[in-house]
Amino acid sequence: MTELEKMQRAKMYIDKLANGINPIDDTAAPENDVINNVRLSRCFFYVSDILRQVIENGGTAKAIKSAPKSPFFLTDEQKNQYIPSDKPISVSEITKALNAIADLEKCKKLSYSLITEWLISIGALELRNSFDGKAKKYPTPQGVELGITNETRSGINGEYNVVVYNKDAQLLIVDNIEAIVALKNESKEKATENRGQAWTLAQEECLIELFNKNVPVSEIAVTLMRTESGIRARLKKLGLIEKRSEI
Repeated sequence: MTELEKMQRAKMYIDKLANGINPIDDTAAPENDVINNVRLSRCFFYVSDILRQVIENGGTAKAIKSAPKSPFFLTDEQKNQYIPSDKPISVSEITKALNAIADLEKCKKLSYSLITEWLISIGALELRNSFDGKAKKYPTPQGVELGITNETRSGINGEYNVVVYNKDAQLLIVDNIEAIVALKNESKEKATENRGQAWTLAQEECLIELFNKNVPVSEIAVTLMRTESGIRARLKKLGLIEKRSEI
């Protein structure tokens, strides 16, 4: 007897039990018999339906697809669980703390880049060329007023600068988490506005300027309202990169 035949036989027995029939001799079970218990009958019918689905699928259970997670979010109660550090900390440390509070079974993880992109959009951070020619984020005068500063730290490769956030700046981020997450969706919508449209000379000049400043492709895409793949394709066509995967 094959596995599929065994399942069919098992379903037949379960169906009889569900209908109050003794599967051994096909006689009706007495009213007070345990198999006539309403809860057991419902259970039998449920198991029978599961077996039916497996049998119809050739004896293989269908993979259960997990429900898609929603964008990152915090409830008011979860926001109140965030304890700001008295010592200024980096955005990655803030992000790690917020992910620890959130219910990541229901929502996606928060990326620190979403926070910095939002801070740039409100004028608290700006991109500047550093001594190595790369575009890096620095607090603006407005950002400094909000509690964002630039700190020099020491590492195995020597000193380096990092943007840090004091207690007030940390709470600002927590209080505006909805706006931070919403900015990503808005950026995605804007990124497709010029998709498939011919490039203008002004757009190409802007692309070249941003590329030479080492601005990340994701931010160039938002600025020019195009997809990241479209940005890479144009850079390749302009001879600035050899392969689309180069940046």
